Amino acid sequence: MTKIIVIGGGILGASTAYQLAKNGAEITIVDRADFGKATDAAAGIVCPWLSQRRNQKWYRLAKGGAKVYPEIIHSLATDGEQDTGYDQVGALSIHTSIEKLEAMRKRALKRRADAPEIGDISLLDHKQAKALFPPLEDGYQAIHVTGAARVDGGKLCMSLIRGAQKYGAQFITGDATILHEGKTITGARVNGEIIYSDIVIATNGVWMPDLLHPLGIDIDVTSQKAQLTHVQFPNMDSSDWPVIMPPNDQYILSLAGNHIVLGATHENNIGFDHRVTIGGVHEILSKALTIAPALSECTFLETRVGFRPFTPDFLPIFGAVPDFDGLLIGNGLGASGLTMGPFIGMQLAKLALQQEVDVPLEDYSAAQAIK
Repeated sequence: MTKIIVIGGGILGASTAYQLAKNGAEITIVDRADFGKATDAAAGIVCPWLSQRRNQKWYRLAKGGAKVYPEIIHSLATDGEQDTGYDQVGALSIHTSIEKLEAMRKRALKRRADAPEIGDISLLDHKQAKALFPPLEDGYQAIHVTGAARVDGGKLCMSLIRGAQKYGAQFITGDATILHEGKTITGARVNGEIIYSDIVIATNGVWMPDLLHPLGIDIDVTSQKAQLTHVQFPNMDSSDWPVIMPPNDQYILSLAGNHIVLGATHENNIGFDHRVTIGGVHEILSKALTIAPALSECTFLETRVGFRPFTPDFLPIFGAVPDFDGLLIGNGLGASGLTMGPFIGMQLAKLALQQEVDVPLEDYSAAQAIK
């Protein structure tokens, strides 16, 4: 039986470990429980098909993530994990320009040819859009995509970890140091205890440079601070509302229990500043209230902080580390982590098990991020 240590218990590490455990590997998941882990702070939108990004390598991963989600959620349900935080509620991409919405609709229809999971694509007038999302400001029309979904990152991550444990995986909270003999990885030391393994898979986001530095590996991973605010709508059931994708860089999505998430900021060159700032909260609320002024009646719950990892060219990397035997890494998922994480986790698991992957590995080579 192949022994594998996964270092990092966010969405990418949890997805990788779950796939490996289901396929019979002996898995140990190690997570340091750092404050600011991107998955813990995030609520995600699975709707890559409307994006104007022209990077086909990025879109391939995002589209793959959207495609495999129903399969993964069904697998988790079979394993007894019902509360995954994933719900296919659809999405409204809103705008005041009918020309831009028509261009978006055409783009979505074209992409549906090889991504039927998009579902139905409709152009809605402002009354139809407001009927689906009552707090919406008058005047917004929308593209409605029925196949889009929302994800509670924390819930999904814990479901994946519990699912892996049901197949025998061990979960350890602690600080890991990778062990090696020359260029061959032999395991990890965790909380003073040595755990031997055939393979180590590092998926610990913005903290990866410190993990790999003792091996002489200088990896280019930068962090982007994200603040997102949680509110609650009184006396109104928002659980089935679609995700709102406005023309700015913010979003609004509903969770169970009248819980609404507003976010998020994109703060570069901040470092590991864990503070909730007045400026960040002001940016979030002012943009949200412009789109949906009725949200002013919501109860403020909290603002969370997370650090998104980015690798060069804003493109995720994953695969074997050059010149090392038994070391795989995955990183750089950025703001699309909850969309791509389960799909990239599948690819890392296939690599570890020496199975054929679903994408050209050279497009996402780990070497691209190693200085």
